[in-house]
Amino acid sequence: MQQKLLRLDNASFIYPASLSKKYASLYRMSVTLSEPVDAAVLQQALENTVVRIPTFGYTLTDGALWWYLRKQDRPVRVLPAQQLHQFTIAGNDGFLFRVSADGCRIVQDIFHVLTDGNGGMTFLLTLTAEYLRLKYGIEPTYGGRILDPADAPSASELSDSFDGFSGKHGALEQNDPAYHLRGRVLAHKVLRNVRIRIPMAQARAEARRRDVTVTELLTAAMVAALQDVRRKDRFKGRSVLKVNVPVDLRRIFGGNTLRNFSSYVVLGVDVRNGEYDFNQILEIVSAQKRLYSMPSELEPKVAKNVELEDNFAINCIPRFLKKPIIDIIFKLKGDRYCSHTLSNLGRIDLPEAMRPYVRDIDFILGRQRGNSGASACVGYGDSLVLNMSRRIVERGFEDAFLRQLESLGINAEDEQMSI
Repeated sequence: MQQKLLRLDNASFIYPASLSKKYASLYRMSVTLSEPVDAAVLQQALENTVVRIPTFGYTLTDGALWWYLRKQDRPVRVLPAQQLHQFTIAGNDGFLFRVSADGCRIVQDIFHVLTDGNGGMTFLLTLTAEYLRLKYGIEPTYGGRILDPADAPSASELSDSFDGFSGKHGALEQNDPAYHLRGRVLAHKVLRNVRIRIPMAQARAEARRRDVTVTELLTAAMVAALQDVRRKDRFKGRSVLKVNVPVDLRRIFGGNTLRNFSSYVVLGVDVRNGEYDFNQILEIVSAQKRLYSMPSELEPKVAKNVELEDNFAINCIPRFLKKPIIDIIFKLKGDRYCSHTLSNLGRIDLPEAMRPYVRDIDFILGRQRGNSGASACVGYGDSLVLNMSRRIVERGFEDAFLRQLESLGINAEDEQMSI
């Protein structure tokens, strides 16, 4: 039997605390099909998928000391297509995500309090498989990120995997404030995006040649692009050029929760004593990624956050006082120590029965609070699709990144996509 109330997982507390009329931590995932989406069939698929992944049927509610997820009794609906900007829970029937049919696309927007990228993609791919089953009669092969709607949800999928760090002692990270890209800020309901299609074979071949991962290669290219933009910036500003890279903790510590269970590593260089060439940047970024992603490095950082949540004195502070405190900490600690974000969900291999119907898969991060933009990518078929969203007019960073890929022999295509 499902619980009526679930306490937020440890990674989620910053999201309701920072929620405002002009900001919500949102991300969008979409699947582009070979034919226009049938909204009526999508509605049935959505209902079936929420039964299988029931946390998507919860809303956010206030407690005296903390926030909670509360199970809703109302049915979930396929909503009209909307732009990826401000998200209000009340304007979304109380749900923390929304699904819409937009031409050939199944579009899913998620408020980060609900789940991370892995959980979000699991929901979207399960929803897509169920839609294709109902619409075309295909028989998907279930496994990985595609769940069988006929199965009952497991307790481990609904669990807070951060509980495994309770009682352990940790330490806060020590970082220097990072350089931030400058530009003319767009209205708060406006978000621009550069969609880049990268040939998967070229990216993987270049990464193998240099003995790095594709994520490390892309991160280094972004650090090099940041260096290029800063060099032309007459104000220069801070010398630390860092990219924040989320890390899926399931791969490191185990578990199959469909709630938030991720951390991050911050990768890059400090150019106060001079600039680096690309080979040097890549060597540094690759070494940092492998070191900081080790369990022995991640555990103290994660444990410290859990330790703060478990602290008796902090627990006793009323929620209405916690909200501004957490919000201030988020402003001071959040994006201050990174210049940009790159979230890579990796390559998605769909079951053979689904492949003829699925043309593209996209992942886009919403408007950032402290940084000018953020990037997200996912691989499918022959392409790695990278979406670089931003809240400023200028796209100098994106152009510098494209030039860097070109210098590596990677023939990326800049495409337009409505968000």
